[in-house]
Amino acid sequence: MHLSMRIRAGKMVGQPSAELLFRACVGLIPFLLCLACLPGNAAALPVEPQNRIVAIGDIHGEFDDFCRILRHTHLIDEQNHWIGGNTTLVQTGDVIDRGPEGREAMDLLMALETEAGKAGGRVIPLLGNHEVMNLLGDLRYVTPPNYAAFADNDSEKRRQAAYREYSAWLASHSKSLAAVSQPIFPTTEEGWMSTHPAGLLEYREAFGPDGKYGKWIRHHDAVVEVGSIVFLHGGIAPALTSMSLEKINSQVREEIEAFDKTMRELQSRKIGLPFFTLREIALAVQLKLVEERSAPTPPDADFHNRLVHLLDVSNWLCMRDEGPLWFRGYDTWSDEAGIEQISKILAPYHASHIVVAHTVQKGPHIRSRFDGKVFLIDTGMVYKDKGGKPSALDIQAGKFTAIYLDGQDALFDDKSPTAGVKGN
Repeated sequence: MHLSMRIRAGKMVGQPSAELLFRACVGLIPFLLCLACLPGNAAALPVEPQNRIVAIGDIHGEFDDFCRILRHTHLIDEQNHWIGGNTTLVQTGDVIDRGPEGREAMDLLMALETEAGKAGGRVIPLLGNHEVMNLLGDLRYVTPPNYAAFADNDSEKRRQAAYREYSAWLASHSKSLAAVSQPIFPTTEEGWMSTHPAGLLEYREAFGPDGKYGKWIRHHDAVVEVGSIVFLHGGIAPALTSMSLEKINSQVREEIEAFDKTMRELQSRKIGLPFFTLREIALAVQLKLVEERSAPTPPDADFHNRLVHLLDVSNWLCMRDEGPLWFRGYDTWSDEAGIEQISKILAPYHASHIVVAHTVQKGPHIRSRFDGKVFLIDTGMVYKDKGGKPSALDIQAGKFTAIYLDGQDALFDDKSPTAGVKGN
């Protein structure tokens, strides 16, 4: 199998055409630099950068274990700098939430993107469902240490100022709030402060459209094809194969941009506040729609439709269960059903394999399914108390190998497809 850097990703809405051409060309350039194999643990694979892809699944704030598996696969040194030559590293999303050091993991990936590019390699971080949840303000899985990592000496002043802003918002919506049988927003300072710990305001800003991490994540694709291998977080459901990879990426990006646009207008009209969570945004929008019914003049039709669309967020491509960031069928399908379905999924994209994460594998080991066409790579590194561990899928010269800190497991060989298939 030819593993040249043929990379197809979605068009980025609003991005200059020159940059689009540059990104496409970078994926097609056959890098000629061939680096010598690097020293390391004897159990790890020899490095062949010009042919090598490494895929790593859900990190969820487990920075130390992320670094360990990167070192074990000879991609970074002890100082966390790139030594992988022109290897392509694909990280399939869910860098954040659950674990304590999501910020550190994002900072490392951002640094490695630059360092790998200079060495002729490439780091491709993809969207996971948790990245999108954070962009939209769905903070269900953000932990207190995650917020604390963004707090500084002025956090308490910001909290006090934000509460004053919130109190004014409550007062301005007192009439519509009075019509609600049960309180849906905190009505006391104590109640508001308990749900807005130090660092939350800074966290929301950092993931906003102009924030350091928000800008970075908004440029990520949901799906990418490297060589003839498709990588994404959840999976492509059978019903989604009518969409090209480019269309999947563009629609996810358009949904996020539509959310950002609506949020800016909600804030400018004093309907919502910048630090509102997705739940609070939805409640504020519902109040606005109730107010429209008794308004003396007809509502702004375009704005009204965007509010209704926002309330349907759970059915957006980036958030629905059958979408590319949430789909779990490759894990749950029977062997018989999966073998029948997967060829139909791969065919429109002229792909030979698909690599996904999202669902923690039992064992936990990277699993190959459906005659080596699917690889499930989430081994739950954040769940160490349940046996989870860091892992990587190493792809070289058509050979797919699961790499762990304590060993490796040959999963599939394109040159001998009937041998080495494990986990079917």
